[in-house]
Amino acid sequence: MTPRARLLLALGAVAALALPLVLPSNYAVNVAVMILFSAFLGQAWNIAGGFAGQTSFGHVVFFGTGAYASTILHATWGWNPWLAWPVAALAGGAVGLGIGALAFRAGLRGSYFALVTLAFAEVFRILANSAEFTRGGLGILIKADARAANFQFKDPASLYYIALALVAASLAIAWWLRRSRFGAQLAAIRENEDAARALGIDVLRAKTLCMGISGAMAGAGGTFYAQKYLYIDPSIAFGVEKSVEMLLVSMIGGAGTVFGPLVGAIALGFVGEATRALTSAQGLGLVVYGMILVAIVARLPDGLIGLFARRIRRRGGRDA
Repeated sequence: MTPRARLLLALGAVAALALPLVLPSNYAVNVAVMILFSAFLGQAWNIAGGFAGQTSFGHVVFFGTGAYASTILHATWGWNPWLAWPVAALAGGAVGLGIGALAFRAGLRGSYFALVTLAFAEVFRILANSAEFTRGGLGILIKADARAANFQFKDPASLYYIALALVAASLAIAWWLRRSRFGAQLAAIRENEDAARALGIDVLRAKTLCMGISGAMAGAGGTFYAQKYLYIDPSIAFGVEKSVEMLLVSMIGGAGTVFGPLVGAIALGFVGEATRALTSAQGLGLVVYGMILVAIVARLPDGLIGLFARRIRRRGGRDA
């Protein structure tokens, strides 16, 4: 990393830490929390879909598994939610390992793998909707008890800093992948799986492990969501909307890059708030929002990070 990049990263970290102190309202802080949370979930998808090229349409299955695991442990069995959180991450990772092992051992790739993950998410939604221990379609309500020891806060700034810590951890994982041997193996698999296998890479092991890491991250995100809203049900936990959100922030920011999901989440957050503020007609904001997303995806196939990189290269060429 160049000195200039280190300086920009340090300034960004200071700005992120100071942001809740300068935002005008709790609503603005909550918007910032959800942008960071979206960036974290996008990074979870990016680990598998961006770095390893294993596009998933059903990543919400890991999110929902984590949400239900921690919520059931807390609301039904009386666990402290802080202690249930790592269990939720392990549950999401275990499901990731299981789905990855089954799908990759069967030789599924590309669109076939994407559809299989979507099918697993729907299966889990149906099971959660009918099982007694999940309370079916009624969902599970978490008792309000706004204490830090109970993972509930009166001040949204506290949730902001937890979300910021999650994003920092996800960036560290992505940075490690960019520089590690395991990350290089995933990049080789993404570019040409058969060639990677010919080079001696254990493709099945690498892809399965990648799905486990990605699933654990998404599972941790499920706990955060459940504790923020104090409620979870099958349509929330396993609905396709969260999968689309994870994919979008990563693709728009730049799949396979360290900061792509964060940039994509910030861009989508600003676009979403702007369309809601500027369009008073009911439903029109969503139409404008969708048109903007289509334009971004169509014009920027390598995301906003790719656009920034091209401009920096052009400027460097002119300066030379």
